[in-house]
Amino acid sequence: MGPLVINEIISENSNLLLAFFIGIGFGFVLEQGGFSSSRKLAGVFYGYDAVVLKVFFTGAITAMLGLLFFSLFDWVDLSLVYVNETYLWSSVVGGVIMGAGFIMGGYCPGTSFCGASIGKIDAYVFIIGLFIGVFIFGEAFSLLEPLFMAEFWGSPRISEFFGISEGVTVLIVILAAIAMFWGAEWAEKMFPRDEY
Repeated sequence: MGPLVINEIISENSNLLLAFFIGIGFGFVLEQGGFSSSRKLAGVFYGYDAVVLKVFFTGAITAMLGLLFFSLFDWVDLSLVYVNETYLWSSVVGGVIMGAGFIMGGYCPGTSFCGASIGKIDAYVFIIGLFIGVFIFGEAFSLLEPLFMAEFWGSPRISEFFGISEGVTVLIVILAAIAMFWGAEWAEKMFPRDEY
């Protein structure tokens, strides 16, 4: 939620209340966008519906541009923006498992709760599977820890990794998004599907 609590602008309780209302708003927007439908979400993998791709790329570009302009106006110090630590092999393995689960179940963890909130049975089943997976991972962590901690890369930024400026990085992501939007439009025409 930003440095509001750290800088004592708001209290911890106000922060939690604010997070609660933002969460409700986010869930409402997801549901209104059709993200409570597993068929709509899985459509990105089968080519008949690219809304998920478009929404997430639009969100990423908006956030990147916002941070870039805020840093240019000296409103945000990009060196203080937290970047998750990267453990290469756990990221790769986790991404494969997450992707496979997304394709098979039609949900990611957040959208499964969105679907469950409006009574979708498949979303409830997905959530049960999610908790079973979390339980298995927790119980087997001592065995999985070497893989989990392998190939630590720190907290690299794409711009630093490739030795380019933040502005060029944002431009490349925007161009990639435009290419993906074009490809998605082409795929939707090539693989049409009846309304779901």
